[in-house]
Order: sequence, then C-alpha cells, then structure tokens
Amino acid sequence: MDIKLSNLTKIFKDSKGRETRAVDHFDTLIPNGKLIGLLGPSGCGKSTTLYMIAGLLTPTEGRIFFGDDDVTDLTPEKRGIGLVFQNYALYPHMTVRQNIMFPLENLKIEKEEAKIMTEDMARLVGIHELLDRKPAQLSGGQQQRVAIARALVKKPKVLLLDEPLSNLDARLRLQTREEIKRIQKETGITTIFVTHDQEEAMSISDEIVVMNFGLEQQKGEPQVVYDQPNNQFVAKFLGTPPIGLFNGTVKGNKLYIGESAILTNKILEKTQGEVIVGIRPEGYTPSESGALEISYSFIESIGRDISLVSNHPESLTPSFRLIVADTIKVTPNSMKFNVKKEKCFVFNKDNGERVL
Repeated sequence: MDIKLSNLTKIFKDSKGRETRAVDHFDTLIPNGKLIGLLGPSGCGKSTTLYMIAGLLTPTEGRIFFGDDDVTDLTPEKRGIGLVFQNYALYPHMTVRQNIMFPLENLKIEKEEAKIMTEDMARLVGIHELLDRKPAQLSGGQQQRVAIARALVKKPKVLLLDEPLSNLDARLRLQTREEIKRIQKETGITTIFVTHDQEEAMSISDEIVVMNFGLEQQKGEPQVVYDQPNNQFVAKFLGTPPIGLFNGTVKGNKLYIGESAILTNKILEKTQGEVIVGIRPEGYTPSESGALEISYSFIESIGRDISLVSNHPESLTPSFRLIVADTIKVTPNSMKFNVKKEKCFVFNKDNGERVL
C-alpha cells in the first residue's frame, strides 16, 4: 500500500507562543512494499513525520493517505500500523510470548489462533526458542526482534521503525539491520525506517528521503542520491569520509580551484564567478602532472586506503580527506592530483544548489 504525504506540516508552540516548524509542507510518496529510510540530522523532522503517520501527533496542516484512504483524522489503532520504538517498550513482567500476543488480545483474536500467529511470527524473526523468557533475560538485539514481532503479528498495513538500532552495539546493529531487511522482504510490508545514521539507511533502504529543517532535500535510491546530490547539504551529509569542499571559480567553461583549472565543461558557461566545489574522497587520482596540487599535514590509514588531510588554507574551506591507493609514496610537501569528473560537484555559493 502506498503512503502519500501531502503538504504535511507540524508547528510546535512553547509556553510563550513561539513557534518551531518541525515539518514544513512536506510532500512525498512511499511506494507499496518498499523499505524507505527517512534520513537526516537530529532535529530535521524525521521522527515528527513518523509520529504523524502513526497518528501519535496531529498535523498542523496537510493530509496523510494510506492508498486511497485519508487517515489524517483516524486514531492510531484504526490506521493499521505497527510501530517499533527506539527503546523497545516491552512489558518486563510478561514473557516474550505474552509480549507478542498482547496486540492480538486487544483485537479479540481467539486464544488458539493467537498462539499460532505468535509462534509463526517468532519463527520469522528468529526468536522461537525464546518465547518463555522475559525481556530481562534477552540481549538488546533479541529484545528488538521481540518488538518487531509484536508490531508485525497483527498484520499491519504499514511498519514504522523509529531509530530501532540506536541502542545496540556495532556488531548487533549490523546483524539486526540485516534481519530487518530480510523480514521486510519476506512480509512485503510497506516500511518506513527513521535514522540519522547514513550507513544504516543506505545499507537496507530501497529508497532514502534526505530531510533537513522539515523539508525533503532529495529522494531516490541510496547510490543514486550519493552519486548525484541535488545540493550541498545532501553532498555533505552523505559520505564517510565526508566530501571535501573548496572555494572555486568558474571562468568561461573552466572550473578553477585557486589557479588550477581542474575541469572543463560547456555547462559551466551558464555559471560564472565564485562557486563551492565538492570532491568525494575517492575522486582523486595522484599524478605528477595533476591539475590540483594540495599540501597535507598528516597521513591516516583507512582500511587498505590512505587518507591525506588537507592543510592548505589559501584554497580550502574545512579540512577534508583524500582517498588514494595504499601503494602511493607521499612526498614531504604536497601532492598533485587529477580529479574524477563524476566525483566532482559544483554548487551555487548563495543557495547551495548543484549546478554541475
């Protein structure tokens, strides 16, 4: 089932009447059967959006549609959603079996049928052997699976996940996100996954929606968004190590950083003057005749690669890293690089929009 958000807005007011616009005329379509990641920094409006979809918050403006049905004014229990919170929210005095069965009891499902549904769901999420334990006897990852099973057992139309992995250690995060992807594929349920962790979102999402200040910045398949950012915010937010940003100039059809012409493109003729240049860490090719010469302050090993941290204040805005092959010999003062065109982006200096 598709989920459509139309002109969705949420404004909070404090005790003095001051307004905070958490979500600002947000429009997007969540395709049927897909796992969509709402991704952005803290305070960007992603959790507020999720809670409006769930019915826990009432929109200030806009409508929410599940398929053709307008659910904006429906209570959470009438929307057919399953919601998994960051803190699991399991009942500590109940067993795993009782926690999973609880929503079915509220729906007045016959006990024997509810028992079968509970055991089937426990098998799906891989906790069937833990049904008689209590939450305190489980690991964090196991507790999260119980929470997911409880959300799914009532066969909701939509599954909503609010930062479900943030309380897990690194190894469990990796394992559990793979499980979430598997479960979503097996059930085919439309799923919205809220996170500020870009690696998490890009690894399991069919599409990501990058948000900032309550607005959609870009939506698309993770790799496409990474390779073709719409603006400087998206380019900066996605990528580890982060993208390098330079002050640049366009003259004619050439792009300059300092005195170095690093790129030629006819499209640049429409954009003259000062710009911001973004180059992905993997976008540099060391070359003795390279167009761009950069000083470095130290070398940092990243896996099998070497990262050079820039120390060239005349031509650079914040320090950034260059990823080069681990066989490169670094000279004492600076290195020359050619720049890969597909990893180089040009942004309008005033509004941050991408122009190349």
